[in-house]
Amino acid sequence: MDNKLNVLKKSGVSSARRGVLRTPHGQIQTPFFMPIATKAAVKTLSSYDMERLGAQIILSNTYHLYLRPGMGVMREYGGLHNFMDWHGPILTDSGGYQVFSLARRRKIKEEGAEFASHIDGSKHLLTPELSMDIQQTLGSDIVMVLDECTPPDYDQKTLNTSIERTVRWAKRSKEHFEQHLDSSNNPGALLFGINQGATDVDLRIKHAQDLVGIGFDGYAIGGLSVGEPFEKSCAVLDALHPVLPTDKPRYFMGGAKPHEIVAYVKRGVDMLDCVLPSRNARHGLLYRFVHDDLNRPDFYETVHVTNSKYAMDKTSLAGSNLESGISNLESRISKIEPDSKFEIQRSGNSSVESELSRYTLGYLHHLFSVDEMLAYRLATMVNVRFYLELMERIRRAIEDGKF
Repeated sequence: MDNKLNVLKKSGVSSARRGVLRTPHGQIQTPFFMPIATKAAVKTLSSYDMERLGAQIILSNTYHLYLRPGMGVMREYGGLHNFMDWHGPILTDSGGYQVFSLARRRKIKEEGAEFASHIDGSKHLLTPELSMDIQQTLGSDIVMVLDECTPPDYDQKTLNTSIERTVRWAKRSKEHFEQHLDSSNNPGALLFGINQGATDVDLRIKHAQDLVGIGFDGYAIGGLSVGEPFEKSCAVLDALHPVLPTDKPRYFMGGAKPHEIVAYVKRGVDMLDCVLPSRNARHGLLYRFVHDDLNRPDFYETVHVTNSKYAMDKTSLAGSNLESGISNLESRISKIEPDSKFEIQRSGNSSVESELSRYTLGYLHHLFSVDEMLAYRLATMVNVRFYLELMERIRRAIEDGKF
């Protein structure tokens, strides 16, 4: 299988590109967004919901699935796809960020990351080799090497030591990954390296060059969602753009607001993930489009549906998400030329739109006010739908030369 990124079109006005990434569980239209199913589910939504929403790929987490349900269960099911009945591609994070976030519960050493479980305090050692074993048991389509996430407050000496170790971990990850393809639940999986270096541009470039020298199927940019300014994240991406291979996908790891996603894609990013759609949904914050010009950062707005002013608002949840005049899926698809060389990912589904159109902002306000769990489900559907719709609009804008 050709696992290189097939770039179909490059923007004439930015570094954005439109392409196709092939994985063992199907091809993905780029650029794309990955809803986060940390523990084998996007919070409040089922795999069937994700299919109806048009998600191309989901992201799950090595650390959490290793602890629960454990690899014995995963082996019994033959991998994560069967376990959660999701038949599209899956990317799994290596667990490095979760171990990093444990702070007082972990210790980084050459062999790996030693940590105490947040569940029962049990001791574990996550090595590059174990991370590969877990992800190959999960049957991930995109496997991430084990890295140490480097926060902005690392001093230079600590940062340099961390990056040097992360390069060694990357080599160990690749060697173990390739040696155990025959026993993997997904032998055709792709392996991605992870670039670190906080906001030190020179160190980022050097680390990227080291990773390219090792050779991976794709390259992630990590450690840019842990408190650094948005402008510095953009500066790092600008610096990495001429260093990373043009025929390999580029993955920006971690949180991104909608206007930040636009900025990152303009700097050559092909893949993104973020907890904001589902996390904010559970707090009653909804996203909706205001206009169609993605080049203006005010193309969207947020709605705090728990605010009393929405108590009698009769705007449908479908309407709150799809204000812009291209909300009707069938009319949108009917405008696509049958022989178009670009396959359009239908990030919306008429059954989802029908479901959301049955309920209003006023009703959702009520559900939150009485702590009804349906509120979290409906709000999450609205926000995941928004993020997937955003990526579809970005892909169309690249094709139309407007991005």
